[in-house]
Amino acid sequence: MKYITRTVWILSLISLFTDTASEMLYPVMPVFLQSIGFSVVLIGILEGIAEATAGLCKGYFGKLSDNSGKRAPFIQLGYSLSAISKPIMALFIFPVWIFFARALDRFGKGLRTGARDAMLSDEATPLTKGKVFGFHRSMDTLGAVLGPLAALIFLYFRPNDYKTLFLIAFLPGLAAISTTFLLKDKKQSPSVKKIPTPFFSFLKYWKISPPMYRKVVIGLLAFALFNSSDMLLLLKVKQSGMADTHVIGLYIFYNLIYALSAFPLGMIADKVSLKTVFTIGLVVFAAVYLGMALTSSFYVYLALFFLYGLYAAATEGIAKAWISNITDPKDTATAIGSFAGFQSLAAMVASSLAGAIWFWFGAEAAFLATSVVTVGVIVYFWTVIK
Repeated sequence: MKYITRTVWILSLISLFTDTASEMLYPVMPVFLQSIGFSVVLIGILEGIAEATAGLCKGYFGKLSDNSGKRAPFIQLGYSLSAISKPIMALFIFPVWIFFARALDRFGKGLRTGARDAMLSDEATPLTKGKVFGFHRSMDTLGAVLGPLAALIFLYFRPNDYKTLFLIAFLPGLAAISTTFLLKDKKQSPSVKKIPTPFFSFLKYWKISPPMYRKVVIGLLAFALFNSSDMLLLLKVKQSGMADTHVIGLYIFYNLIYALSAFPLGMIADKVSLKTVFTIGLVVFAAVYLGMALTSSFYVYLALFFLYGLYAAATEGIAKAWISNITDPKDTATAIGSFAGFQSLAAMVASSLAGAIWFWFGAEAAFLATSVVTVGVIVYFWTVIK
């Protein structure tokens, strides 16, 4: 696998360690937040604000990375901030501090995302983007298997000891920080000049971006507006009467399918087309959300989370590979960062909206609405983008 270079391996290992830390906490987060007084609506707002923080930063730091010609410093600092946020949530459980810790974690993500994905793109060719981004997603998501598995084992012996779990999650975060220092930027071209980068300068990219970029991103953002946090999926399972171990077990299963499928689906996407694999992923997503609205059976949940893993593998890395293939290499971090920024802002709306619909009309209405909108997005991709 010559296309999986040393840099791709390092970035993938960093993501593996970071996701192990983050996903060790993610499945228990809704239960933990409810235990300290957060309602479903407040959980939705928390996730929305956290994603909005990341969103505003992704576009700006992506543009700053392109303008500076550097990638590694953004990646190093971004992963460091995300690691530090874990013990903060354990030590300070007041709502204001929880909001701060989640915002810090997402700020770190915003800082690193554009630079990291641009570095991945630089290591690939247009014919290997699906493979490279798919491999990275597979390694990243392997952490989402190891993290919840570690949490499941820990909580088996120490039920409800969430504080200690948050502290333990700092250890793989430290491993991620250490690994970032193996990264090196390529030598800058003498023509690269440092350009002033106002915070909202990335918004100007929309006007000068390729027409195909705008068409693709419009479809992606329409989907993001109704694609709420995965926490609500887990909360639906929990409220169906499942034990914590079942909730975490389903989440591990979903991530295992995702991790095993992302790289092969990336290879398939390079052969057929990124658009085809992505839209098939959306079809699967719509079916999953329809199923979530209609069932409360553990075995049906198992099948749905299997499909949800295939959806994630067919869309998350593929979307970034698609964007990097339709933009100028010198603008890769700006293009991906801007998209990711708008996507995060859309996620703020999606999580808050889904939480509100759930609160007023019930979980079934929230999931049905998302499924219906997704069908509309699928039609858009097949009719508008040729």
